Amino acid sequence: MSETDGVWQHCANSAIRRAARQLGQLYDDVIAPSGLKGTQFSLLSQIAFYGTNGTPLKPLAEALVMDLSALGHTLKPLTRDGLVELIPDDTDRRVRRARLTALGVRKQEEALALWREAQGRFDTVFGAERSAEMRSLLGFISSPDFAKAFRATKPKPGA
Repeated sequence: MSETDGVWQHCANSAIRRAARQLGQLYDDVIAPSGLKGTQFSLLSQIAFYGTNGTPLKPLAEALVMDLSALGHTLKPLTRDGLVELIPDDTDRRVRRARLTALGVRKQEEALALWREAQGRFDTVFGAERSAEMRSLLGFISSPDFAKAFRATKPKPGA
């Protein structure tokens, strides 16, 4: 057993978390000139996806597989820095929507160029086809259908 061996080799959760930490650090290094962390860039990009009307916070949290309080915590520095604004929904004033400000759009576009570099490096090292396959697999793992099936599955005797 080498010193790089460990529990992560036998546990999907540990292996994914370990890989996510390293990949997050590598992408953060490339995106750093924008002043954003990878998690902030991902959040800005998800909000940008919904356009100028923004998105209600609950579906945004669900899309990011986060709870509302974690989303609120992650949004705080972005709202403080004027990149995101929280606005009331037109039809239900109790619902808040997140949308990018003009500054947020510019910052997301700046970081997007850097992200493309990071993604290009990843695809070069890992392989574009394997990269696409991995994103598809991880997309399934992060889906509500997978979570529902996982929760409904009982361990096999002796496993």
